[in-house]
Amino acid sequence: MNRLARLHEAGVSIWLDTLSRELLDTGEFERLVRNFAVTGATSNPTIFAKAITGSDRYDDQLRELAREGRDDPQQIFFALGLDDVGHAADLLRPIYEDSAGRDGFVSFECTPDLADDTDATIAQALDLWARLDRPNVMIKVPATAAGVPAIEELTASGVNVNVTLLFSVGRYEEVIEAYLRGLEGRAKGGEPLDRLASVASFFVSRVDGKADARLAPGSPLRGQIAIANAHRAYGRYLERFRGERWQALKAAGAQPQRPLWASTGTKDPSYPDVLYVERLIAPGVVNTMPEKTLHAFADHGDVGAALEADLSAATRVLEEAHENGLDVGQITADLEREGVEAFCDSYGQLLECIESKLAGLATEGVPGRR
Repeated sequence: MNRLARLHEAGVSIWLDTLSRELLDTGEFERLVRNFAVTGATSNPTIFAKAITGSDRYDDQLRELAREGRDDPQQIFFALGLDDVGHAADLLRPIYEDSAGRDGFVSFECTPDLADDTDATIAQALDLWARLDRPNVMIKVPATAAGVPAIEELTASGVNVNVTLLFSVGRYEEVIEAYLRGLEGRAKGGEPLDRLASVASFFVSRVDGKADARLAPGSPLRGQIAIANAHRAYGRYLERFRGERWQALKAAGAQPQRPLWASTGTKDPSYPDVLYVERLIAPGVVNTMPEKTLHAFADHGDVGAALEADLSAATRVLEEAHENGLDVGQITADLEREGVEAFCDSYGQLLECIESKLAGLATEGVPGRR
């Protein structure tokens, strides 16, 4: 059994943290599913911006959309991106069926310009869900203050939600509560809970990137804050998805909202390139890996000890951080806002690229113009 298969056997679902027409058209995505234990994939505005701006594989579809008179960049993006997500979901459908609806998902994100608008997020998520029309897709909703009530409403409506841009344990508490309330609302309305799935995407390496910059160069806390923060989140997951309240939902067919470790490629080259995979192994979690991290783990990753329910070590790390003047709460709040802004920038670039490509395609065949 190879390293990634052993990781999967340890209870970690391995999802690819990228998606593109090239991966799908060349058969590389299928190869990763077949040989690298990949059982899901995620996308976001930055991923699609890179995919569409860096490839001509979307040009034929762009020409067709232009011939149909489609000129709204957002709707064109949806047409391109939803095709990719739908294709990937179809390839992963056997995994979804074999896992009884627990794995085999692909995610598409609500546009980041709606991150602070609850009603608009709900409306767009419902539209995207209907357009994809597959049980093994998830709609990504940011864990902003406005996103939390949207998560509850969408869950109650039967939409699979991937909660993204989670950094703080406090916000994670709100997200879990929103999911539970959504399930309870759905159950009260007599709607089924089985096959409804959700993940909470907790971003990891960005926390160390911000924390390390505020620590002394030789501090033993460097490279430790993000894992301790994630470990505390895992502890909250174990705590909230047990007890009478959860057992009642479970008896009605509900699945727990699984923790998903995102941003797991190391940013600091002095750290092991599989740090945020090896240190965050636990049954029932998802790890979304960039291709580089996936191949690194396949080459030299080690499936060692799993995260423990005992949070004392993680608590000590965070207490020491506080004693050293590190405000982890402020760091995670800053990262949430910066994450939304970064996705907004990527989304703006994506729309500009689509407009530029449409303009270029419109001049094809016109004498004297290129």
